[in-house]
Order: sequence, then structure tokens, then C-alpha cells
Amino acid sequence: MALLHRADVRPSKIELLAAWLPERSWFQGEAGADLARVAAYRFDDPAGEVGIETMLVRAGSGPVHQVPLTYRAAPLDAAEAWLVGTCEHSVLGRRWVYDACADPVYAAALAQAVLAGTGQAEEYFEVDGRREYRAPSMAIGTDGAQPVDVPPVGAVDRVEDGDPTRIAAGPVDLTVVRRLGEQVILPGHRLTGSWEGQASALPLAYATLR
Repeated sequence: MALLHRADVRPSKIELLAAWLPERSWFQGEAGADLARVAAYRFDDPAGEVGIETMLVRAGSGPVHQVPLTYRAAPLDAAEAWLVGTCEHSVLGRRWVYDACADPVYAAALAQAVLAGTGQAEEYFEVDGRREYRAPSMAIGTDGAQPVDVPPVGAVDRVEDGDPTRIAAGPVDLTVVRRLGEQVILPGHRLTGSWEGQASALPLAYATLR
């Protein structure tokens, strides 16, 4: 379960990404177009400490990009190269926002989602002491025999940034598709997604056990 807050965030997630994405080698966007959110999905952190959100964004008529993010209350050790930026959250205070592909909490959650079929986190707003459910903006699913017993993922050993982005994380190899729209076919279990305007499910990520 993801517990959300109706809060003021400065700069906004889109503003952070608008400054960060053009520097990525895999980004393609219409020149001069504003970055727009298309959809998003979240995973749970079992410890309840790290926010895990994958945003789908595009610039104008450019392709839809998948950007996994983690939100932390303190800097992640040895991850300066993967820092998207910091923001001030009116409820939670300062948050450090990372490209989640280098975050072990995301790697563990993605492995569970793809291999064990845990799915996306249900989202709730806390309002006046009660919880209000927020319907998901997209659907995700998995291909492959399940459930798989996933060994613990304690660290990210290596990240090969690009499209796709490849992550070596202990016992698991993960692949994250950055530009969505093509039927990418890779070995391993597959996470797929669909959203409004995209009726057929597209590959989002892959996972294999070593």
C-alpha cells in the first residue's frame, strides 16, 4: 500500500524531470515542448521508508518514456550520479529524488513484481484521519510462470544506463525499457503495462535469476 499526502512539492516532479531528462542519452522529445505526465504506478517498500514511483512522461509528440524514481528522506550512499534532484515536500520535508535504477530498494521491488507477480501498490490519500482510495492510472501485468521464490536483493552491483537500462542486483538481472512503444522482446519474465490511449500492453521491464 502506498500512502500519499495532499501536499505542495517544490519543485514538482515534472519540473525536476524536465531539467534532468534532456541530459539522458535515451531521451527523445519534441523541441520546445513541455514535459507531460502520461501515467504512473508504484511499488511498496516493505520497510515503509522509501517511496517508489515509476512515471510515464512525454514531451510533445515524442515517445512515452518510463522513469522509475525513488524518494528518500536522506541521501543514498554513493549514488550522487543518479540523483535527479531534491524537493521540499510540505508534509514530509526535504526529499532526495533518485533514478531508481541505481536504488536497491527499487531493484528488490521490481524483482518481486516481475518474478513473483506482486503487482503495483494500491494508493490511498490520508484525509482527516481516514484513507481515500485512488484508482490506478495504468494497469500492469506479468508474463511467465509464477510465483518464483526471489532471493533477497541487498545491493545494486552495476547499472548500464541506456535504452534499455540493465541492472545487476545480487541474484537478479533486471532490464528497464526507457522508450515505450515498441514490442521489445528479451529473455526472462516480463512486466507489461497499458494506460489510457494505449490499449495493448507494452513491455516495461524484464527479470531473470542468475
